[in-house]
Amino acid sequence: MTDTTNPSTARPALPDHLSVNPRSPHHAAAVFKHDIGIRLNGQDRFDVQEYCISEGWVKVPAGKTVDRTGQPVLIRLKGQVEAFYR
Repeated sequence: MTDTTNPSTARPALPDHLSVNPRSPHHAAAVFKHDIGIRLNGQDRFDVQEYCISEGWVKVPAGKTVDRTGQPVLIRLKGQVEAFYR
């Protein structure tokens, strides 16, 4: 049982669209202070870089491929997306 009255343990609501990249407008640093889990079509994913629940997609790295700035090349996978705190 978690204590939601203590602000230090209170977790912010998970946004509909979240990105790991701090340069993205969809990055929420307060959310990343807690361990987050992403489930796509009932399977836990540990390599998700960005997700959108309402549109039903996640972005994951395409192997070890990087673009010219050194960022991983991402591919979009579609399906039922669930985000949760672990």
